Amino acid sequence: MTYDIDIAGMKRTLPVCKVSDEFSIGAFVMFGDVELTIHCAAELLKRAPEYDYILAPEAKAIPLLYEMARQSGAERYLVTRKKAKAYMTGVFEVDVESITTEGVQTLVIDTEDAKLIHGKRILIVDDVISTGESLRATETLVERAGGIVAARMAVLAEGAAKNRTDIITLAALPLFNADGTPKE
Repeated sequence: MTYDIDIAGMKRTLPVCKVSDEFSIGAFVMFGDVELTIHCAAELLKRAPEYDYILAPEAKAIPLLYEMARQSGAERYLVTRKKAKAYMTGVFEVDVESITTEGVQTLVIDTEDAKLIHGKRILIVDDVISTGESLRATETLVERAGGIVAARMAVLAEGAAKNRTDIITLAALPLFNADGTPKE
């Protein structure tokens, strides 16, 4: 099963993957699709308000994050990690549940990144927004570090997230019934 989608003028065919007996999702993966990554970065930047740093959760949004930074001429971008790394001098952390990751995961930022965020306008980007839990956790990290959320952006708004007015997106992606038909 597949689903054809138009992402701000660029067309792709997504496989529809079963998540549970009740629903499936359109698998949107930017990894390896350089043309799509470049296109989506440019389209999101056209819609972005003024900001100081771009921040994205690990891992699927990292190519998009890098490309947005490159296209905008930024010298640095920031990533929330799924767990603390040995090189981190200290961490801010928050727990999150996502429909594409089983169980609770933790998002963290290094205290050095927190110092950069303090008092700055932060553009939060992700590949897909669905339940909003990863976004909420990322916002919490920004706020704990003393940053200001300039905007929330994602390439796709999945399911009910398409109705959110607080997130800038390029296209809507429906959730699917177990048989692969779009949910209403």
